[in-house]
Amino acid sequence: MEQKIKIIIPMAGLGSRLRPLTWSRPKPLVALAGATVLDHLLATFKSVPNPENVEYVFIMSPGQEELIRAYMQKVYPKVRVNYVEQPEKKGQSDAIYHAREHLDGPALVVFSDTLIEVDFACIADEKNDSIAWVKAVPDPRRFGVAEVDSRGLVTRLIEKPNDMNNNLAVVGCYYFRDGNKLIDAINEQIERKIALRGEYYLTDAINLMLERRASMRIEQVRVWLDAGTSEALLDTNRYLLEHGRANITEQKSFDDNVIIPPVFIHPEARVNGSIIGPFVSIGTGSLIHNSMIKDSILSDGAHITNAQLEGSLLGHDVVVNGMKGKFNLGDNSWANW
Repeated sequence: MEQKIKIIIPMAGLGSRLRPLTWSRPKPLVALAGATVLDHLLATFKSVPNPENVEYVFIMSPGQEELIRAYMQKVYPKVRVNYVEQPEKKGQSDAIYHAREHLDGPALVVFSDTLIEVDFACIADEKNDSIAWVKAVPDPRRFGVAEVDSRGLVTRLIEKPNDMNNNLAVVGCYYFRDGNKLIDAINEQIERKIALRGEYYLTDAINLMLERRASMRIEQVRVWLDAGTSEALLDTNRYLLEHGRANITEQKSFDDNVIIPPVFIHPEARVNGSIIGPFVSIGTGSLIHNSMIKDSILSDGAHITNAQLEGSLLGHDVVVNGMKGKFNLGDNSWANW
């Protein structure tokens, strides 16, 4: 694939299901398994053909760009990113429509709170107009599904079906060989006001493409993880730590600590007199003293003393002293006994 590929990542939204972590930072910058959600998302695209010919388009809500741009410049200074604002919450298709000037060739569209394990090498010589990535699920009624004919081509996408006949859930990842065809469909969708509760959904635009006889096939993903809710974030943290994102994978003791893997402890975090793990991620600059922590995510700069934490999510620079239990605390919070 010689033509430049655009990777469109709609990340607008308030992240209300992850509050209070998202009161002061966009959802993609929430801590997860030794990095951020955005880091894990970007790692997904390592298999895209000719990665040096990739250009990203981040679609954000008002007020998000400053933090995300600063993070990208600091951590990924050589990555080409276009920043687009979606002024109002009017749905997925509306978000992509605001980025229409960038969809002038092949494009991947991937939603920011969905993490998948997939090999994108398949798009290099794709002859179909588009691809939808799917995963078989036990109960498809919570998801959108792809209806497929005998040739393996998608005939339509169905949002939250009423029956269990089709279990191929769409995971929020699509390839379009010509992004302009998607924009044409979104134009029609908006003109015909095909919306639900004032929001334009991408599945409706894709169905318009299929009605115009665009060809779409499916690819199945091996792993589909969610980072959109507090419980899902902890589940995903467990999976990632078990599958290569931990930096401590064997039980060990040091500085009066007992570390029960899998665990990620940033090299610039300080831990003493504590029992850590399993399934704990601790960010840079954190100080942990005389505490027990398991199944938790601690963002950068957390200070934990004489505490017992389980199933907890702590934002940046949180202080917990002498407390026991399950905590969900935003940046700069404190809980003190």
